Amino acid sequence: MKATRSTRKTGVVCHTLANNWGRSAMEIRREEQLNPVADEVLALTSIVRPILTGVLYALKADVVAEAGGHLNVKLKMLPRLYRPGDVGICFEYAVHEAMNSGDARVLERMETALKLCNIKRPQPKSILFGIEKTGAVQLIDTAKNILTDESRTLAGKVGQPPKLRSRLNTIAAAFRRPATRAALPYSIRGLWKADLFVGSLDTQQWVGTTVKINPAHLEGAAGLRVGIIPTRQGQNDRVRLDDGRGLVICPLHHDADFMQAFYEGWRIVQAFIASDAKVPPERRLPRPVDREICRMLEERREFPAIEVIEDLRIFGQPELLKTVAREVDRQDLKGETDTSMLVAPLSRTV
Repeated sequence: MKATRSTRKTGVVCHTLANNWGRSAMEIRREEQLNPVADEVLALTSIVRPILTGVLYALKADVVAEAGGHLNVKLKMLPRLYRPGDVGICFEYAVHEAMNSGDARVLERMETALKLCNIKRPQPKSILFGIEKTGAVQLIDTAKNILTDESRTLAGKVGQPPKLRSRLNTIAAAFRRPATRAALPYSIRGLWKADLFVGSLDTQQWVGTTVKINPAHLEGAAGLRVGIIPTRQGQNDRVRLDDGRGLVICPLHHDADFMQAFYEGWRIVQAFIASDAKVPPERRLPRPVDREICRMLEERREFPAIEVIEDLRIFGQPELLKTVAREVDRQDLKGETDTSMLVAPLSRTV
């Protein structure tokens, strides 16, 4: 099965999966645009939010403790507490946020990746599995509220997939104490390396996912099934199975796509911090839309960063798409076709 490159129409992603011989059914997917495509300020606000979250939770634990905890770190304190170099953590948060906010630039890629992991009707959702990493604290435990007692992690091995919810504490402990790793089933013994659990709320099937801003750092491990990386010029940008790593590789596109938006948001945050949490000079951020984001942040510099990040949600791009998929028998279709999935945009009704 070969995936063609995506095309975009008014913010709606259209793609076809071709040459899937042997199937008697064809999947027809309707994507309905829920909200109008936002202007640049709204779109950039949506990407800046998770980047600021990554900056906040990348602060050293002892530094945060001196400030009275994450809840008390004011936005204006970030330039004094932050040390550059945590773009990887920010990328994790941005990918997580994109999936859960309905960003088609990420969703369409992850849908293909989850299908290669044998998850049906994926409609991907992400659980941020934050553990202590390289001295940074990003412990966000929402997983238990999302998972059920029947949630399973697909490890790609023969046998019944292990249940996930009851093992969360052991997986977290395995990161800090190597001796604990032996308590995990062999098929998921490396699951403590996961950055996200991505899967389907409907089927409660999840896969351990590693997110790397530098593709050279991508490594497989027992229990990890998907690796998310940026595309690199001249390299394969298909969602594909890497037998060597045992991962489904999911590259995110750059030009006029998610990675370009991420790096634009990253530059805005870096310039804002370098300017003492104030609007940078024009030479530093020449584009007016970038400075508008910083102006929005500067107006809130006296408030706790965690509150500002949450409040920015209402100023960002609302969810764009609702996807409805159904299968029809090929014999019911008129004419001949060699496609297994068709996607077409449906304009907003209000």
